[in-house]
Amino acid sequence: MDTIVIGGGNKLHGKVRISGAKNAAVAILPAALMSTGKISLSNLPDINDVRTLIAILENLGVAIRRRGRNAVELNPSRLRGYSPPYELVKKMRASYYLMGSLLARFGRAEVPIPGGCDLGPRPIDQHLKGFAALGVDIEIEHGLIKLAVAKMRGAHIYLDVVSVGATINLMLAAAAAEGRTVLENAAKEPEIVDVANFLNAMGASIKGAGTDVIRIDGVSQFGSAEHMVIPDRIEAGTYMMAAAATGGEIVVEDVIPKHLEAVTAKLREMGVTVDVEPERIWVKRTDHLLPSDIKTFPYPGFPTDLQPLSMALLTAAEGTSIITENVFDGRFRHVDELKRMGAQIKVEGRTAVVEGGQPLSAAPVAATDLRAGAALVVAGLMARGETVLSEAEHIDRGYEQFEEKLRGLGASIKRVRSRGGIMV
Repeated sequence: MDTIVIGGGNKLHGKVRISGAKNAAVAILPAALMSTGKISLSNLPDINDVRTLIAILENLGVAIRRRGRNAVELNPSRLRGYSPPYELVKKMRASYYLMGSLLARFGRAEVPIPGGCDLGPRPIDQHLKGFAALGVDIEIEHGLIKLAVAKMRGAHIYLDVVSVGATINLMLAAAAAEGRTVLENAAKEPEIVDVANFLNAMGASIKGAGTDVIRIDGVSQFGSAEHMVIPDRIEAGTYMMAAAATGGEIVVEDVIPKHLEAVTAKLREMGVTVDVEPERIWVKRTDHLLPSDIKTFPYPGFPTDLQPLSMALLTAAEGTSIITENVFDGRFRHVDELKRMGAQIKVEGRTAVVEGGQPLSAAPVAATDLRAGAALVVAGLMARGETVLSEAEHIDRGYEQFEEKLRGLGASIKRVRSRGGIMV
């Protein structure tokens, strides 16, 4: 397994360009299976989750041509199956979007229960409830979800909990159902709007994405389309917090500032200067950090994906901060790793109390998931000494050229690759 070595003490300075949104790309690629025409996608992030999905699509018969690091052309016209391979599906949770897209294309799907980061229980019951409402027969056996339907019919579906995954998956399937589908209590994340825009470009009829009620009028065929993936707000937030954590000054470029309003507000509350331009955000910290209370919520609330980053940042704030995790039960696994570095954090249920103001010290730590890994890198940038982060492959799932971009901002960071258990 790869490790990342981080030298602390350098303030980040400079400009960083934000890549395409992971959480949009991993839904848009499966959605392309619904088309019988040619699909051109740009601003795809060059990350492991995207590479895994491209391998899945190729396995299913999609002809794919790379156009540089961040663009692909796909031709799904000769799709030859509805059962993606387990060895690829197990690598990422977003592979469940194959259920909705394959149902739309074939009326059948056989998808292994997906993998991905271990963030506690994340059931797909809302996905299956919605598929059933559309008339789909569902069978689960030996870790395989089998879906079949002669003809999907539109339905009124109320999601019991706000779920990005269920909202997108049902949007994919309903786009091919006969009649109108209404999704109530839908998630409102920008990535959902991006997926809806892509589907509409292929010929779908979807209105209301970005609100809690989405109306979908089913169509019988999807054609060619071109689409540019939106910028990754979580990546942008990561660099914004890294700049604040190190007392630096950076500009994040190619962003949509509205998508980051909750993050901007919290940083300003902590005493960080944040200036917003149409496609750029300037972040500067000169004074001491102030403590803060953070509660994660679905968009437009503070994103759960940035909760670990905010915790690392708040270890530098003089005073007591409180972080409440309202989205995922298992999203405090990074706490023990931060404690190795000297952080004073106490967890009680869904709440973490951070007693900040004491410098972190370098230590060997391990990434427990994607965002925890990024948070520990930021902690390493803050710490005195050299931090060694193991299980770095988690970070590769969601950040494009993470170490390269940080080095471009002046960070001391390098990767040590392992081959067959030997460090090289």
